[in-house]
Amino acid sequence: MSSSFGKLFRITTFGESHGKAVGLILEGCPAGLEIDEDFIQYELDRRKPGQSKITTQRKEEDKMQILSGVFEGKATGTPLAMMVWNEDQRSKDYSHIADKFRPSHADFTYHVKYGLRDYRGGGRSSARETIARVAAGAVAKLFLKKLGITVQSYVSQVGPMKLGKSYQDLDLSTIDDNILRCPDQSMAATMIEFIDQIRKDQDTVGGIISCVIKGCPAGLGEPVFDKLHAELGKAMLSINAVKGFEYGSGFEGIALRGSEHNDEFFVENGSVKTKTNHSGGVQGGISNGQDIFFNVAFKPVATIMKDQASINESGDTVTVSGKGRHDPCVVPRAVPIVDAMAALVVADFLLRNKSIRLDSLI
Repeated sequence: MSSSFGKLFRITTFGESHGKAVGLILEGCPAGLEIDEDFIQYELDRRKPGQSKITTQRKEEDKMQILSGVFEGKATGTPLAMMVWNEDQRSKDYSHIADKFRPSHADFTYHVKYGLRDYRGGGRSSARETIARVAAGAVAKLFLKKLGITVQSYVSQVGPMKLGKSYQDLDLSTIDDNILRCPDQSMAATMIEFIDQIRKDQDTVGGIISCVIKGCPAGLGEPVFDKLHAELGKAMLSINAVKGFEYGSGFEGIALRGSEHNDEFFVENGSVKTKTNHSGGVQGGISNGQDIFFNVAFKPVATIMKDQASINESGDTVTVSGKGRHDPCVVPRAVPIVDAMAALVVADFLLRNKSIRLDSLI
């Protein structure tokens, strides 16, 4: 099982939804970086369950403990280990599906691959694993902040309701002003009401999270197989429930002609810029210094509180009904996860870039 991500700024995660704890080991964090534990906890609080009426009501404080790699508030350059104890598991909520395969879950595929599975909340396939990603991503964001790089994600669509504005037309400082994490307060209220009705209908709905990375220097990316957008795509597609990734003009770009889509260069105050940014800040797999932006599509949460037909481990037809505490829409809590994975990718490429050119080492 692959539980590691990154080349130089590298994380390895461990733990299950109903195990004793979840955590990570982070290697490659530059020595001397100030580790703001309050900021790490803030990011974890954005991801934790029980935040509002439109998230799962599982009650977890998700208090992070740093076990190693930090001395007097700074990274030592040695492996940084962090862990969160699970406190509010209700494993009995899953006893009714101990031998049943829930539709669109990882139950069947894990059973086929490993010959056994932890049915309690999905075990390792649970989104609770993303606690570790968010904690590591918070450290990456602290690193990027030193270099003037910011990563901001927000909800831009829920079900059929689309924000319809680019990030340039939004005040991204208001992302956390509502429980949905949509920087348009009026649209957010409508989306929240929609999700709440979906919850009352005992159903779920999907959505889209948009992300923008500002201040990223030109030159990040490793062609041909580790292109910047390819690594971002891999990072996002590794998140639970993600079904799609597009950057720059994405799928809508196919409707344009080359003469409309090409980003023309010009120089302003000694800096190279482009008149448009259909490329989404990446050309040839390498950052060009412009804003990097992309969208991530999340499917409706697979667990619904309605009867569904399925089979058990013996191949018999059975009825599966959801129990326990689950999100009616995953996107509000997934915003810090998208942030984290984007920050991890950029931090890793920044370190990798130092070994490319001699003048970067002098």
